[in-house]
Amino acid sequence: MVHVVPADPQAVVAVKKKAQSSRSWVLLDSTGETTVLDVDKYAIMHRVNIHARDLRILDPLLSYPSTILGRDGAIVLNLEHIKAIITSEEVLLRDPSDENVVPVVEELKRRLPPMNAIQQGQDYTGGQNDVEGDEDESPFEFRALEVALESICSFLAARTLELETAAYPALDELTSQISSRNLDRVRKLKSAMTRLTARVQKVRDELEQLLDDDDDMADLYLSRKLAGTSPVSGSGAANWYLASPTIGSKISRASRASIATARGDENDVEELEMLLEAYFMQIDGTLNKLTTLREYIDDTEDYINIQLDNHRNQLIQLELFLSSGTVCLSIYSLVAAIFGMNIPYTWDTNHGYMFKWVVIVSGIFCATLFILIMSYARLKGLVGS
Repeated sequence: MVHVVPADPQAVVAVKKKAQSSRSWVLLDSTGETTVLDVDKYAIMHRVNIHARDLRILDPLLSYPSTILGRDGAIVLNLEHIKAIITSEEVLLRDPSDENVVPVVEELKRRLPPMNAIQQGQDYTGGQNDVEGDEDESPFEFRALEVALESICSFLAARTLELETAAYPALDELTSQISSRNLDRVRKLKSAMTRLTARVQKVRDELEQLLDDDDDMADLYLSRKLAGTSPVSGSGAANWYLASPTIGSKISRASRASIATARGDENDVEELEMLLEAYFMQIDGTLNKLTTLREYIDDTEDYINIQLDNHRNQLIQLELFLSSGTVCLSIYSLVAAIFGMNIPYTWDTNHGYMFKWVVIVSGIFCATLFILIMSYARLKGLVGS
């Protein structure tokens, strides 16, 4: 007979919440509008045209390192809590209800200019639109990527600042007073620093690897690849496409800049390289702060070890002092034992002064022995001067 064990209701609710959070996405298009989606992974794969292995990188239940992947029509972004898919026209963010993701969504809504504002500006300025169009030449995917990089760098920098604020006073307190409470506090801070350093190092390594490969950076130019496959990507058609006031009023300045770039060198990655270098320097500065903190912790540990060695030497000195005194007193005890035995001695008759000389000689011998022992210990470095 098979017994069915009822499931824990709280565990079932937790699993349901995890499943619901893993299906929740927020969509931000080029107009700045947001839409919350509750779809499965197959709908996302069909929408952005990526493989299941790429989408698996964004699974919060799986542990993948920080990754920036360029695919045919999308950028797969996995940076700490920011798990996003960026296309040339929209951004998909996972778990929009997460407290760390909400500021990223707000920043994307602010940094991605609405389309109607651009159209009004183009209609109002008329012929001056070509001059103002050069002010913002970044494609849509680069603006979204910049927001993600800025958010993750700021997030890690804030965590580093919090750790520094707590660590330096704790280390100074430990050097002034070595106690179990202070040692345990520093141990926890060191563990937190090790974990944070590993997280920062992963983001830095990913940016460095991306900067070292021009082909990987070229894969992130989604608008340029899209413009290269467009029927209007020819030289004459592209000129008409940019000069047409009707079509020019319906596309963003970033798209027109991407088409202009597509007419040039397709391997030119200078714009993206400058963007990545800026945040690489920022994340590298954060890593340097953590390295400095680690060195400070190591110096504090060395200082504490020196203090403990000093206390240990003082204990050894005390132990040696007591042992030497015990040896010297044992000689007096031997003399007292000899003279205290109830045995008749022939040499003791009419020689009462003998006891005084024995006591004096024993005292001199014990003092000399004590001085020799301490001098030998000091010569070997067992005790301080």
